[in-house]
Amino acid sequence: MNVLCIRHHDEDDAGLIADALIERGATVTTILVTTSSDLPSAQNWDFVVILGSKHATYDPEVEEKFFAAEMQFIRDIDARGVGILGICFGCQALCRVFGGSVQQAPEGEVGWFEVSPTAGSPISRGPWFEFHFDHCTLPAQAVAWAHTERAVQAFAIGRHVGTQFHPEIDARQLRAWMSSDGDDVRSLGFDPEALISQTLAEEANARQRARDLVAVALQQAGLA
Repeated sequence: MNVLCIRHHDEDDAGLIADALIERGATVTTILVTTSSDLPSAQNWDFVVILGSKHATYDPEVEEKFFAAEMQFIRDIDARGVGILGICFGCQALCRVFGGSVQQAPEGEVGWFEVSPTAGSPISRGPWFEFHFDHCTLPAQAVAWAHTERAVQAFAIGRHVGTQFHPEIDARQLRAWMSSDGDDVRSLGFDPEALISQTLAEEANARQRARDLVAVALQQAGLA
């Protein structure tokens, strides 16, 4: 199984999600998509993971610089019948491509949160790691799988799965995020070291939740 992982910052990677895919025998190729990089052909992939971003999917400058091309890539992947797991910015990209909308949320979510699964949802309550300030209004064809009071947290659209939370996060990656964004996190009233400590405490259970989510996403994609 050839898996493409799209990231938008050097400090990002698919973390626990990549580990779960590799355990299943997948080869994971990670590319960085920025204003100066090109997306690969859609022809060579069995599954795609799209990670988060500091950018907003509704920012017209971001759309002009790279996001319009990324949305077209999603359409091309969908046309091939290949499934996508979209995480945070990635889930918002799925929402927009299929006719939904994304707006700034009245209040963001940062840290470990339990979610409320819908009836029959394959998503566990978590807790899951959150780091976002936007929310999705889903298109009609999407099936909501989980939510909090502030945002839709997981959904399916055809072969694709979106999660507003970050199932990939482990302490190693969160440390990289805090090295890049620690001052911003403190300005929002959060303690980076406390977030890292919580993540260390959750990591073993988060790893199993990531495995379970990968199983769900591959089943949705017709690969399990």
